[in-house]
Amino acid sequence: MSALAWLRPAAGLKPLLRHRLAKPTAFGLSLLPFFWLLYAAIFDQLGANPAEALVRATGDWTLRFLCLVLAVTPLRILSNTPALASFRRMLGLFVYFYATLHLLSYSGFDMGFDVADIGRDIIKRPFILVGFSAFVLLTALALTSFNRAIKTLGAKRWQFLHRLVYVVAGLALLHFFWMRAGKNDFAEVLVYALILGSLLAWRLTMFIRKTCL
Repeated sequence: MSALAWLRPAAGLKPLLRHRLAKPTAFGLSLLPFFWLLYAAIFDQLGANPAEALVRATGDWTLRFLCLVLAVTPLRILSNTPALASFRRMLGLFVYFYATLHLLSYSGFDMGFDVADIGRDIIKRPFILVGFSAFVLLTALALTSFNRAIKTLGAKRWQFLHRLVYVVAGLALLHFFWMRAGKNDFAEVLVYALILGSLLAWRLTMFIRKTCL
């Protein structure tokens, strides 16, 4: 099957992506994990250790949305669907939303919102330091995700800053790896590593092509 034949189904998505309800629908779907976790917490559906379940689940959804954000550009180019680009900012802000929930879950359930204890824990445990570093970078990206920031920083500096999303992805994966290392459970880590590695490899390939041409 040719590449064009494989991409043909994407052509039918183009009118849907441009529909006025496309973004509200994507917004609603992106909130579903949050509402499920809220429901599960209220009705005691999180298992024997609800605090750990919330910390893990919010971290998992942060990684999933990070993969979605990084997949937007390859999918847009490979499927010739420019409308996909209009969803990238919203998905990026959902990465930050779930990362914030992850941090709040850790800070509240594990540390009781004790700022001094949190600070000591960040310094003492490398995987917490790596995760917190990723959150700091995500904060910078979220604060500069609006059009006014592009005008203020200039397009080149803004683009350079937002390429740090790949650094965030690496830190998030390392954070997840160290967290799972304690239980010697690397199956999910490998899945995310393959996804993020493939997306980064595609970006590097495109960069090399542009540089060589």
